[in-house]
Amino acid sequence: MRWIFVALMIAASSLSGCGALSSLSKAGAELDAYTLSPAVGSGAPVRGRGHLIVELPSSAGALATDRILIKPVPYQAQYLPGGRWIEPAPALLQTLLVASFQNVGGFELVGRTANGLNPDYTLMTEVMDFQVEPSGPGPDQFVVRISLMMTVIREADRRIVASRQFYTSEAAASDDTQVLVSAFDRALQRLLEEIVGWTPR
Repeated sequence: MRWIFVALMIAASSLSGCGALSSLSKAGAELDAYTLSPAVGSGAPVRGRGHLIVELPSSAGALATDRILIKPVPYQAQYLPGGRWIEPAPALLQTLLVASFQNVGGFELVGRTANGLNPDYTLMTEVMDFQVEPSGPGPDQFVVRISLMMTVIREADRRIVASRQFYTSEAAASDDTQVLVSAFDRALQRLLEEIVGWTPR
């Protein structure tokens, strides 16, 4: 029986979340590290105007880690036992956002800190979903869900000039770590392309 199906059965039998989590995530275990891909664009970066700062995204505690989040049920947080992100999920998303803007363009300069310059805009991100969930009753039905709330602030007067929630999902054919990470990569690529297209406008 696959491990996520087991986790669902554990939750259904009312065992504690801590007990289920410890069965999936053993302290000190060596885990393979995974990263994801930024948006690439279809050609040379489009030179834009203005200096954009991408702040470190904020998130709930279950996402503020390098572990890959699994939610067998909406109120339970567990972690993939066979892998982790190369850095905590908020830092990974910040890295990918910066790289995506640099690859596609839209601003004259994009960074994660001002470095002595006065930025024109700041992009703030709230990570609402970045996880794997069961998508059906069977042991091989999973979906990756990503939801990001993006807010652009104009630094001249600290006014919010744009705000939008971006959401996507991607089916995964099994609970194999590489299959799940590939689903994350496909889903996030779509979302990053939407975000870098929306933000300069």
